[in-house]
Amino acid sequence: MLGTYIAFTVAVLFAINIGASGAAASMGVSYGAGAIKKKFIAQIICGVGVFLGAVFGGEEVVKTIGSGIVPSNIITVKIAVIILASATISLAFANLIGIPLSTSEITVGAVVGVGIAYQSLYVANLIEVMLFWIAIPIAAFFLAFLMGQMIHFIQNRYPFVLEGKWKIWLTVLLITMGFLEAVSAGMNNVANAIGPLVGADILSLSTGTLVGGAFVAIGAILFGGRVLETNGKRITKFTLLEGSAISGTGAALVISASIFGIPVPLTQVTTSAIIGIGTVRNGFSILQKGIIVQMIKVWLVSPVFSLVISYSMIKVFLDSDFYSFIVIGSVFLATIGSLSLIKTIKKEKRAVHEQGGGI
Repeated sequence: MLGTYIAFTVAVLFAINIGASGAAASMGVSYGAGAIKKKFIAQIICGVGVFLGAVFGGEEVVKTIGSGIVPSNIITVKIAVIILASATISLAFANLIGIPLSTSEITVGAVVGVGIAYQSLYVANLIEVMLFWIAIPIAAFFLAFLMGQMIHFIQNRYPFVLEGKWKIWLTVLLITMGFLEAVSAGMNNVANAIGPLVGADILSLSTGTLVGGAFVAIGAILFGGRVLETNGKRITKFTLLEGSAISGTGAALVISASIFGIPVPLTQVTTSAIIGIGTVRNGFSILQKGIIVQMIKVWLVSPVFSLVISYSMIKVFLDSDFYSFIVIGSVFLATIGSLSLIKTIKKEKRAVHEQGGGI
């Protein structure tokens, strides 16, 4: 019984954190472009959207997290705690050192760690999820790029659409697209917190989406303001039409993925759409600014990070296999040391190049 309470508590905290970050991902464009003037209004709209999305469309992704990657009979209460704890620890550590990990990817990684530990993994389903992780951001870029070209033509040919009564309708359109993006976040991201509980039969599918949606919404309304402010300031350069294209692209793709039960990183989808619009405005030079490289790094690091933590926790706390833990810890330290050494060598080479001397 204690394990059930712990699992539920961790899931609730995780859901609140998802809501706080989801507010920026879904309503950042609307707030940043000035369609919504008051931050708290944007948070409320986001909260309502994610709750409705979770309740009416979140079940398929919950099924994937709970029983689509590993057999459901593996996910006991203790395993659910380990999955949620691994994802939470990964996210907390990433926030501490400033790495923007994806909640969907770290949750899937934690589940995969469990599957590897018990040598029971639905590999075909996992490959399908990973292919979506690649395809969805690419699709977001090209869709936004095409819409950006159309918008660029309209704004140059008919500039009056950005003024007067047209501006009012475009504002409504952008808020609507932001709301739909919040709905898509609820459909997709509630599974990250609730999927392990449903897989362990702690909550039923319908109750899980209801409870998860409620706490994700609470996180967006009460704690999403700071992230929304930060994210919103980065995207004030987009017009109402461009903002609508960005949010609409993200909403359409994430909702589509959710219908098929695929957990996808909303932030990466939105970022890809922003890059697509930005490419129309600033040319392909924007692709050389390291954003794509950072997204690939996040894609690779997010699931592996939580995978290692969940696997290690199972070996130590459930199997009492401290030798495996020592090996994993050694590999981790060796990796950190190697990266630090590479960074030091690059810095020394730069110093030699700039100063013309040696050590």
